[in-house]
Formats: sequence, C-alpha cells, structure tokens
Amino acid sequence: MGRLDGKVAIVTGASSGMGAAITKRFAAEGAKVIAIARRKEKLQGVIDEVTRKGGTAIAVSGDVSKEEDVKNAVKTAVEKFGKLDIVINNAGSLDRVAPVGDLDDKTWEQVFSVNVDGPMYMFRAALPVMLKNPGDAEGLNKGAFVTVSSIGGTHGGHSGAAYTASKHAVLGLAKNTGYMYAKKGIRSNIIAPGYVATEMVELSQTTHSHPEGMELVSAGVGANPRMGKPEEIASLALFLASDEASLVNGAVVPADAGWSAW
Repeated sequence: MGRLDGKVAIVTGASSGMGAAITKRFAAEGAKVIAIARRKEKLQGVIDEVTRKGGTAIAVSGDVSKEEDVKNAVKTAVEKFGKLDIVINNAGSLDRVAPVGDLDDKTWEQVFSVNVDGPMYMFRAALPVMLKNPGDAEGLNKGAFVTVSSIGGTHGGHSGAAYTASKHAVLGLAKNTGYMYAKKGIRSNIIAPGYVATEMVELSQTTHSHPEGMELVSAGVGANPRMGKPEEIASLALFLASDEASLVNGAVVPADAGWSAW
C-alpha cells in the first residue's frame, strides 16, 4: 500500500523540477494527481511517465496567477475523482536579484502574481472542497496544504527584493491558514528549500541578473553545504501531506542541507 492511497492531490508548477518530482512521487504512493503548469508539452511528459509506471495523473494546462485556472484545477479534481485532499503550492517565479532601489513595477507584480496570488487563489478555491471531507474519527485530517516558500522567505539576503518579499508573504499566508483552519481539520505547512538543482535555478544563473544584487547574494553561497535534489523535496512534501504528519501544522521546514543553520 502507498502512503497516499485514496488521496486526491493538486500539484502546481508540475512540469519540471520540484513539481514534477512531487507529482511522480505522489502518484507512486497511490495518490490521484491533478498536475497544473503553463507548459503543456513538458507537463504531458510528466503525466506520460506517471502513467507508464501505473500511476494516475491528469494534466491541467494553467497559470496559477489566473484565478480561473486555479478554480479549473480544483473543479477537475472534484469532477474526475470526487474530492480533494492535498494541495501542493509549488509554482514559483524568480526575480532579477535587484535591490528595491532598482526594482521595477513589472517585476514586482509578476513575481507576486505567481508566488503570492497563486497560492491565495488555491487556498480560497480548495478549502471549501476539503472541508466537505469526513476526515478521521475526530473530524481531523480533512485536508493538507504544503506550500513551497524558500529560505529567501526566512532570510533577507538570498535573492532580490521582489522574490524575498513574496516568499515572506506566502509563508505568512500559509501559516495563517494552518492556524485559522486547524480546528476544522485542515493543516498547512511550509517547505523552505535552499538551492535545489532545478531548471528555474539554472535559468537564474544564465539570465540578465542585477550585477550588484548577484554579487551580494553570492557572498553567502560558500556557506551552502550542497545543492539539493528535487526528489529530496518530494520526500519532505510526501511526509507533510500524509496523515503521518497529523500533528504538524503551521510549520516552516528548512530543506537546505543546513545552510540556514550557518
């Protein structure tokens, strides 16, 4: 038996990196997964791999910064599988590592639309569905959210102003949700990764980043023990989403090989 047998999960940003790894791991553990991402072809590749290995996953093309796309993912979960138990808020957007004095409105709005508005739309759409779940004998374990923030959401010098502020914001949103709905059987926890070997991190190293911002951020990179793997984040997400973590709520869990302990 899988650790998520009988569960229905939504994973955002599922076409690559941590989202793809979480989708594959959850399906391998018995969950039926609604995978949402903007890139249709890459997303379908993830779904095809899940299907070949005997898992169940459905691709939903969508942008989490658009509320109608988020609502459609939740609607698809209910229409296809009759319920929703787990949401992984993974989709994210980087900035150019610019300090606030050089920050433009377009970057601020774009980063916040994905990193904060997207999870807010998902919380708001998914909660009414989760609250209908029976839960356990005590009315608990009706639903679980896992939101991917960053150690940029707990520290000030790991990225630019827009990304740092957005990851602080979504961390607070997820903690507030955990507290406000705890007595109603809903849990909400946060993963704070350090550097993880993903396409997004590779892209950040090749795009036109702010020179001074990159120099300042890079000053602390030497203290990072090692780069993480998407599959390691998937393992942590699995635990937090499962009933094994029934007492864990509102927690921020660093996943950075000890970098933030420095």
